[in-house]
Parts: sequence; structure tokens; C-alpha cells
Amino acid sequence: MFLDIIFLIAGLVLILAGANYMTDGSVALAKRFGMSDFLIGLTIVAMMTSAPELVVSVTSALNASSEMAIGNIVGSNIFNILVIIGITALIRPIAVTRGVLINEIPLVILSSVALLVMGCAPYLDGGPMVLTRVDGIILLLFFIVFMRHTFASAKSAPANDPVASSASGFKPTPLWKAILITLGGLAGLVLGGQWFVEGASGLARAIGWSEGLIGLTILAAGTSLPELATSIVSATKGFSGIALGNVIGSNIFNIFFVLGCTATVTPLSFGGIGIPDLSVLLLASILFWVFGWFYRCRTITRPEGAILVILYIAYMTYLYLNLPA
Repeated sequence: MFLDIIFLIAGLVLILAGANYMTDGSVALAKRFGMSDFLIGLTIVAMMTSAPELVVSVTSALNASSEMAIGNIVGSNIFNILVIIGITALIRPIAVTRGVLINEIPLVILSSVALLVMGCAPYLDGGPMVLTRVDGIILLLFFIVFMRHTFASAKSAPANDPVASSASGFKPTPLWKAILITLGGLAGLVLGGQWFVEGASGLARAIGWSEGLIGLTILAAGTSLPELATSIVSATKGFSGIALGNVIGSNIFNIFFVLGCTATVTPLSFGGIGIPDLSVLLLASILFWVFGWFYRCRTITRPEGAILVILYIAYMTYLYLNLPA
């Protein structure tokens, strides 16, 4: 068990370091092409900070731990909305434009609905909950549509949009350096992901938790740390566009791309990840959209941020109270 904890911690350190370097390198590349803060957050930063989820989920699936792979994604997406948006709003209320509420956040809800429907379809027919290869391909098609929609919307975004504002006075990083930083981060992610999954699997067996529960809690929180750190730093520096886009993009990327790729490689059994967990994800996504529309002028306020964090604590309490004896 001690060795499992060492692997878990060492893997997490490598994942976080790798994600940090990949984010720095990819943002530097994106800035060279004049991308806006929100677009960078929605695409580049979201993908790079979701790289731990991609590595951990694919590695878990290839190691015959599909329950852990799905638990990691479901738990990460719940963590992203309830904890990251919650804490970010507590630090600085998050302004949300009408365009984001109409175009992007509904895609977060759609991704949650798609996962719930795909998981429930075989279950309602009396079979186990599973994501098939066909489901994986459908999710990847959704991702392609999302990317086309995102870049099409970015071309028509107004220049004075507070969420899609471009950074001025940016000093470009040399191209060779940006590429080197990105590749170095990728290497750390791959190695760290392998160690992290090995440690988590061993720890689950040692303490008697299911792999799904480990994925929903320890793996989810661990692999979401890049998103949390990126969003908090962005909020404290006043770049709410990056913080907001990061969470929206990460949640869409996690389901449409990460689960899409993983399920295409090998079908994924939900195992202990049930309808209650998928329902919590869907409700969190809807609440994210509702908070953006109401109370004050399209702003997620500090009280709303506190509500989100409290809901996450309540969900963790529910999981703890329902641990197998």
C-alpha cells in the first residue's frame, strides 16, 4: 500500500508538472496566432489541462479498469463545475456573456445528456451500463462539430466582448521554445499517468474501494488540479474569460473527446458508476447555466459560488455514506 501511495503522488506530480508545461507551450503557440483569451481557454487551455484525464482514462481502459476511466471523467466534470467554478466565483464573480450562455454552456449540458442516455440505453434493455465503440464514434463526431462551431463563433465574436477579449502587449515566445515546452510537458503527462493509475488501482484494492469510487473521488480531484490552478490564477489576474472557457472546454472535451477516444479503443463498462452519479453531473451542468442567467446581470456571483461548493461537499458526503460495508 505504501508503494501504491508513492506511485500515486509521484504520478500526480508528473501529471501536474507536465500539464503546466503543456499549457504554457500551447498558450504561447496560440497567442502567436492572435487567439482571444476566451478561445484559448475554451480550446487550447481546456485541452491541455484535460490531458491528465485523457492519459489516465486511456491508460485505465487499456489496463482493463474501464470503471475507473469513466469514474475519472464523471467525477472530474462534477469537480470542474461545483468546485472550480464555485471557488473561482468566490474569488471574483464570473461575467458570462449572452453568447456563451446560448452557444457554449448548452453544449456542456448536451455532453452530460449524451453520456446519461448512452449509459442508460443498454441498462433499460436489461443489460449492463456500457459505452460501446459506436458510442465512442458518436461522441467524437460531437467533438468535431463542437470544434467547428467554436472557431466559427470566434470569427464573429465582437472585439469588445469582455469574455473574448484579446491580450494586448503580449511578447511572443520563440516557436522552437514553445514546441519544446509542449513536448516536454507531454512526456511528463504520459509517464505520470501510468504511475498515477498503477498507484490508484493498488490503493483501491488495498482499502476495499471500487475502482469507480476511486475514479469519482481521488482520480477526479487529482486530474482536475490543473484546471483548478489555471482557473484560480486566471481569476486573480482578472482573466475571467480563460477561467470560464477552461471549465466549459474541459467538460466538453472530457466527454466528447476523452471518452470518445477511449470507448473507440475499447468498450467501457460503467461498473459502479450509476444513474445517480450521471444525474448529479447533469444537474450541475444545468445549474451552471441557470446561475449564469439569473440573479445579477449574467454573472456567477459569490453566493452562487458558495452554493456550488456546498453541493460538492454534499455529493462527497453521499458517496461516503453509501460506501460498501
